[in-house]
Amino acid sequence: MASFIQLLVSGLATGAIYALIAIGFTLLWQTSQTINFAQGEFVMLPAFFVLAAMNVGAPYWLAALIGIALSVVVLGVLFKAVIVDPMMRHGVLPLVITTIALSLFLKESVKDFYSSQAQPFPAPVAPRDLHFLGAVVSLQSVVVLAVAVLTVVALHLLLNKTRLGRCMQATAQNPTVARILGIPVGRMVLYTFLINGALVAIASLLISPIYLAKFTNGEALGMAAFIAAIIGGFNQVRGAILGGLILGVLDNLSAAYLSSQYRGAFPLVILIAVILFRPQGLLGRVEERAV
Repeated sequence: MASFIQLLVSGLATGAIYALIAIGFTLLWQTSQTINFAQGEFVMLPAFFVLAAMNVGAPYWLAALIGIALSVVVLGVLFKAVIVDPMMRHGVLPLVITTIALSLFLKESVKDFYSSQAQPFPAPVAPRDLHFLGAVVSLQSVVVLAVAVLTVVALHLLLNKTRLGRCMQATAQNPTVARILGIPVGRMVLYTFLINGALVAIASLLISPIYLAKFTNGEALGMAAFIAAIIGGFNQVRGAILGGLILGVLDNLSAAYLSSQYRGAFPLVILIAVILFRPQGLLGRVEERAV
């Protein structure tokens, strides 16, 4: 039982990070029909923003704020203005290809200009173990889970309890009607990209102390989050949250109780099962689009 609790908490912490990244996938798709295959590299990059700020003398918390701010500007505003807006005029496929090229560019740029070696990244709390029902749980896992939950709750309140959030949801559901009602659709879409920039920055701060800061982090994180978004439902934020948690927990449990050799295969098995039996995702809705 103690071992199961440890695996469960660790899996929930990892799944919560997947969920934050998957929410970004979902929000961008809902508002702008953008599938960002550079999302994993978007999670990798803020850690190097923070390390660069610390290298010039900034304390950790100030460097973290700088990293989040730079992520919002570079991965939110600039990404939309330089990549998405020009390419969207040519259709979804050119945009997808461009985001794949962007992921390669970001990965190789970090490798060439910063380091190809994994860099230690400071944790927000000192390493410490907590004892609960006979289980030894890492304080870092608890903090990661708590921060992720608070972030999701804040996002939920923004989207459902504020006028801005309702305007963003209206834009996602029907941009034409939203525009007729006087909602500035372009601004709402921009806000979505800003939120995605903040989410990937928070995910980077949470995952980098565990995985270290290295240029290859985006490959596994982006793939896991993309699978989580599909499992939960690509058009539902709550689906992205559920998919991330399921993926994180099952990944840990399967590695411990079945086989760690096939750990990378289990998410793909889950993905195939969901596509076969519920292609819209566990909480997703069926979409009908004119061709």
